[in-house]
Amino acid sequence: MSQLRVIVGISGASGAAIGLRVLERLAETDLIETHLVISPAAERTLAAEIGPEAPTRARDLAFCCHDHRDIGASIASGSFRTAGMIVAPCSMRTLCAIAYGQLGDLLVRAADVQLKERRRLVLLARESPLHLGHLRAMAQVTEYGGIVAPPVPAFYLKPGDIAAVVDQIALRAIGLLDLGVAQPTPVEWAGGVA
Repeated sequence: MSQLRVIVGISGASGAAIGLRVLERLAETDLIETHLVISPAAERTLAAEIGPEAPTRARDLAFCCHDHRDIGASIASGSFRTAGMIVAPCSMRTLCAIAYGQLGDLLVRAADVQLKERRRLVLLARESPLHLGHLRAMAQVTEYGGIVAPPVPAFYLKPGDIAAVVDQIALRAIGLLDLGVAQPTPVEWAGGVA
């Protein structure tokens, strides 16, 4: 089986650990080739929330890292075939840029390519509370074929700590790409007592 390519974008919203965990989980199999884009705000968030080594760790996990300013990178073209893209976390700034076609950097351009090529785009939208502009941008991305998946934990699985919550959300995001056999799988709900 040939490798599947997955693009991972990390934008500057809180929850950078989720993006790092997505990379860690995708790195567990040699069937997935990850292409990473980190926004400048995400660099700061990764360092602030996880530690100064986090941006380097993210880059080390990826098969290929792309500079956010390089709009001529391979992932900016529809001819570069991928199995989809996850933006984790996805700031409202990034989500709105995707919704309204403001293609000023590679992260947004790569997301736009996923939409135009009808490939899976999963956005872990991170903001609360939401105003009407946020909701309209989410609706617009959804109408274009994107999947807006706020990083909400499944409390019924009784995660024991924050690491378990982060892992659960990362696995759910990966699951939304529907990668098949190459994909790490989340814990499934088996039903409960009525």
